[in-house]
Amino acid sequence: VMTGDTALSPVVQEMIYIAVSTANACSYCVHSHTAAARAKGMTPEMHAELLAIIGLAAQTNHLVTAMQLPVDDVFLVE
Repeated sequence: VMTGDTALSPVVQEMIYIAVSTANACSYCVHSHTAAARAKGMTPEMHAELLAIIGLAAQTNHLVTAMQLPVDDVFLVE
């Protein structure tokens, strides 16, 4: 998945790894994938935006979970 012909660019793949590693609180993984993403072209601006998105998603997830909101029918996949 991380090599060869894929739809996602190498830097995007590493950024996804950063997001998942942050959610899983894996410091080693966050640091190693951040270094890899930088080596593959992630700019400081991209990193800052990624961290902002991760933070917003985490806060929104906690809020929706705490409020016990049901999933809207339009979002359900059959």
